[in-house]
Amino acid sequence: MLMLIDCFHCRRQLQLPDGARSIHCAFCNAITHVEEPRSFIAAPAPSPCGNYARPPQPAPMYSASYGCGVPRVQPQPPSAYGTKRAVICGITYRNTKKELNGCINDAKYMQYLLVHRFKFPESSILMLTEEESDPCKIPIKSNIMRALRWLMEDCKTGDSLVFHYSGHGSQMRNYTGDEIDGYDETLCPLDFEENGMIIDDEINETIVRPLPQGAKLHAIVDACHSGTVLDLSFLCRMDRDNQYVWEDHRPRSGTWKGTNGGEAFCFSGCDDAQTSADTSVLSKVTPTGVMTYCFIQAIEQGNATTYGSILNSMRTTIRNTGESSSGGHVSSLITMLTGLSIGGLRQEPQLTSNKTFDVYRKPFSL
Repeated sequence: MLMLIDCFHCRRQLQLPDGARSIHCAFCNAITHVEEPRSFIAAPAPSPCGNYARPPQPAPMYSASYGCGVPRVQPQPPSAYGTKRAVICGITYRNTKKELNGCINDAKYMQYLLVHRFKFPESSILMLTEEESDPCKIPIKSNIMRALRWLMEDCKTGDSLVFHYSGHGSQMRNYTGDEIDGYDETLCPLDFEENGMIIDDEINETIVRPLPQGAKLHAIVDACHSGTVLDLSFLCRMDRDNQYVWEDHRPRSGTWKGTNGGEAFCFSGCDDAQTSADTSVLSKVTPTGVMTYCFIQAIEQGNATTYGSILNSMRTTIRNTGESSSGGHVSSLITMLTGLSIGGLRQEPQLTSNKTFDVYRKPFSL
């Protein structure tokens, strides 16, 4: 008997022969592993999740790939709203070959920054990490996408939204011709080997295109290959002399990737072709994502008056550290799978936006 499964990399449907535990994708050459036979289990009675009840679901099954007891449930996020809302996601991929060290630290630091520096209500910040006891908040793909939809729900003029992600990032071949370099950028949820990565097109469709006039979105993405991970139209290409030009990344096909009138900005850990480090070199105390640490440091040290000043501050800190360090773990799936590594911190944080502006004159605020 043949079973249909999705290739973990390109998401094409493949026919898995009965009894096989892996299959090679002829399209992208990735190998998808099946850890255990799949079977259907009778659905139990509905049970509460957070403040919501959910409809009957299959009995929870657990991720064999990670062995960390991640339930495959369909929960709902909390019902906290306000003019300032945030989704913060930190994934360490515990007990796997892809394990990172600083991502949950990043999530906690970002939460503290938003609450104490920018006055975000704690009840309006949705945290997704492996430490959460609520299954709604485990950073599997369905939960992350549901959280992003929650972030945009009832969004209106005057709202300030933040999406912070710290974890693995990757790339996959683009077949639509919408990407200048031929690759889509992706985020890797905890269950990406089973349920696939989150593609930049999905992120753009969920939190960029619906953004209404008078609302603003800031994404802070600390992952490899994350330069254009929101598929925003323009990238601020800055040189070492802090001179910049805006590169036009609008799809050649004419596909609309802009907002519904709102402003969208993304600070990302590196260019699309680079990797991002996860290290204790900067803090001297505990592991963090390099980009998240430098972003927070720029704000705390008063170097966040404009978007350009933040970008310069992050790049200067990384450049100065990279010249004297041996680097750290990299949050790149490609690097982990191929065994490649980097010497020193060579990443260059990027800024993308749905429109161009003077980065040295536009004030930064959340």
